Amino acid sequence: MSLRQFEYALAVAEEGSVTAAAEALRVAQPSMSQQIRGLERELGVELFARTPTGLVPTVVGRAFLREAEVAVSAARRARATARAGADELVGELVVAVQMGFGTRQLPGALGELRRRFPRLEVTVFEEPSSAELERLCRRGVLNLALMAACEQSPADAHHLGDEEFVVVLGAGHPQLAAERVTLRDLEGEAWVRFDRDSALDAVLLNVLRDNGLTPITAARVSQTATAVRWAANGLGVTLVPASAVPPGHEHLVRPVSPVVPQPVIAVVRPGAGPAEAALLEILRQETWSESTSFSSAS
Repeated sequence: MSLRQFEYALAVAEEGSVTAAAEALRVAQPSMSQQIRGLERELGVELFARTPTGLVPTVVGRAFLREAEVAVSAARRARATARAGADELVGELVVAVQMGFGTRQLPGALGELRRRFPRLEVTVFEEPSSAELERLCRRGVLNLALMAACEQSPADAHHLGDEEFVVVLGAGHPQLAAERVTLRDLEGEAWVRFDRDSALDAVLLNVLRDNGLTPITAARVSQTATAVRWAANGLGVTLVPASAVPPGHEHLVRPVSPVVPQPVIAVVRPGAGPAEAALLEILRQETWSESTSFSSAS
């Protein structure tokens, strides 16, 4: 088996046909077909089921492709490390971000990274679930993960700063008259919440319980921007990181009392190379623990 065969199999799984995969990788279709057939013969299994709509990975094929993805990612990192010099860094950097954290900081950091190393390719997964982040880490495909600190945070995690959470209210809400909203004043309010296994929903639930509030769920969403828009339209109130509030909604946002800070950490893969080190350095220079103020003007 060769790494090229792994790459071909992954491309076929993504594109659904040998022809499309060959076009995507800019190789001859007969050559790719031959490589896939040779791989199946060597393994003694059928990796893809031939259906009227295209090629679909079999059960065995899906298991093989998971490991092939790990091998290909490791090879790309090895190439990038070997080819990294004082003035050049090439290859792929895979970053996972827990939804809602680093919304303001990460784009600027990645922009600076790309300016330093224009040949570096960056792939970002925005994952709301801690379990999904852990799964990606176990598979070995991640170079760096940006997430909220929790009880299971690794000991070698890098603390970048704290995200301050704010409450988003509907237009005309009486609490908009306050400079800072006391959480107990929101008793009886319905809440726009997040997916049950997300870090954001865990923060919201813990905050409400710490303040003696029982949440009334108006709706659940998977994106912070959606939660802000729905709260702005009066469906319920919501609690999000200050940096995740989309432009145009600042007048409906208030800091809360007591203050709700959430530590943000970066977890770097073992044996990290120069790309991870560079991004971590840039993230450390970003502003995280910034006091948040919002105008009370409507």
